[in-house]
Amino acid sequence: MRSQVLSALKVTGLLLQNLQELIEIPKDNTHGDYSFPCFSLAKTWKKNPVEIAKEVVSKIGSVKGFEKVEAAGPYVNFFMNKNILTTQILDKISKEKDRYGSNNSGKGKKVVIEFGSPNTNKPLHLGHVRNLSIGDSVARILEFNKNKVSKVCINNDRGVHICKSMVAYKDFGKGATPEKNRKKSDHFVGDYYVLFSKKAKEEPSYEIKAQECLQKWESGDKQTIELWKKMNKWALDGFNETYKKLGIKFDKEYYESKIYTKGKEIVELGIKKGIFSKKDGAVVIDLNKEGLGEKVLLRADGTSIYITQDLYLAKLRNEEHSMDGCIYVVANEQEYHFRVLFTILKKIGFSFADKLHHLSYGMVELPEGRMKSREGTVIDADDLIEEMQKLSKEELDKRIKLNKKEIENRSIAIALSALKYSMLKVDIKRNITFNPNESIHFEGDTGPYLLYSYARANSILRKNNSKKKRKELPELSEKEKQLITEIGKFPEVVKHAEDNLSPNIIANYTYTLAQTFNEFYHSSQVIGSDEEAFRVELVKAFCTVMKNAMHLLGIPLLEEM
Repeated sequence: MRSQVLSALKVTGLLLQNLQELIEIPKDNTHGDYSFPCFSLAKTWKKNPVEIAKEVVSKIGSVKGFEKVEAAGPYVNFFMNKNILTTQILDKISKEKDRYGSNNSGKGKKVVIEFGSPNTNKPLHLGHVRNLSIGDSVARILEFNKNKVSKVCINNDRGVHICKSMVAYKDFGKGATPEKNRKKSDHFVGDYYVLFSKKAKEEPSYEIKAQECLQKWESGDKQTIELWKKMNKWALDGFNETYKKLGIKFDKEYYESKIYTKGKEIVELGIKKGIFSKKDGAVVIDLNKEGLGEKVLLRADGTSIYITQDLYLAKLRNEEHSMDGCIYVVANEQEYHFRVLFTILKKIGFSFADKLHHLSYGMVELPEGRMKSREGTVIDADDLIEEMQKLSKEELDKRIKLNKKEIENRSIAIALSALKYSMLKVDIKRNITFNPNESIHFEGDTGPYLLYSYARANSILRKNNSKKKRKELPELSEKEKQLITEIGKFPEVVKHAEDNLSPNIIANYTYTLAQTFNEFYHSSQVIGSDEEAFRVELVKAFCTVMKNAMHLLGIPLLEEM
């Protein structure tokens, strides 16, 4: 639809490079389906924007596909011909089905997306859920537009934080296992991390024990390595269970323990090139000119730090994937880290550094405040899913009687829709406060509301026994026009979300689409009406777009609620 507006504007001789970007969608549809502000032309045309708008309209004249084009102050407003538009959209959806809304912008491009990246000393928590939801959705959006996407995860499975869980288990575990304690394995490991923190407050010597444990690990002490392997496996097995619940799959997982020494080779290259220097035995880089201060790359004792590993990992991924882009989905508290990482890679001369992008997102808080892992005040992802499922079962019980298996299936889908939609509907750069009770509502801006809208549309289609096909369009009601207009926006919404790596654009659109459908549903009889064939086709089109949009959000749908 935007392309038709673009063509109409070009008829007037407008060839601005950013012409398409200037076209707006008015919030109030009485101002048209699209609007073009003329302010940017004032300088070159040497006229008032109000006069320019009138001149643009006169040059456009009568163009097929528009009901009217009018000047409204400094704006040119375009009103699409809804009959032509409706036929085009319905035919396109009927032909493209689950590909409707996609484009070929990523064809031939290889993109690596890193997300997840947990520490193996505690279970995944609410913050990870936002990370995983964003990473998975961005991957789906890029894949939808023909990018070849590799979803990767780096497991931070070594270091003093891992040793803290190990020290506590060694002192207090007494041969306990997740099976014996009837506890999910990563939660079992996390309990010892919390226990260590409590003990360290009582006895500061515990911090020394953790450092000693790390030294033993790095020197290859047999008993330490055996304990590390056992606890690491418990943590990773637990993560995989949670990933499965959330519908997350990685194409490749990396492990810090296998690569943490490799970055030293890159540091040596930097020293040879004179980019890095030695200071008090440590290797550093001066980034004061870039406003990033001085950064240590190797400690005085020769041990590497996190950024040293990331230098190698970036190089390794480029070698493995010949990537056209690499997206790091990491919280905004690491923005400095990635600015330094990308700057160093460029200084060393790695050309792929320009392909790297930090997709920074805000923190997740609870109504009662920020979570703290060491104090055990974090909401674990599994506990949260379980609680959300319990709430969804309570909602279902109020509405319908189902057997146990069906309650289980529907409640988990509803729980995941509530959780993921809450993580994705807000601009990823913003912090969010997650309220489980509000997110599970079947009405309002929630995941369950989207599921309910889709299920409601499917209930109409199940009642349709007619095989009549639309021959010609009836006179469209306002609600029908609004719904077809919203359905027709989907390809542009997908492109906008891809360009900005912003799942919230898809999420917000999907909510508006569901609202528009429900307004149509309440005002228009479908089955048994004179316009049944057309309206059934319209409902099918809505279902197709909802299905495609929800797929991009990674939210499973329900045919019935």
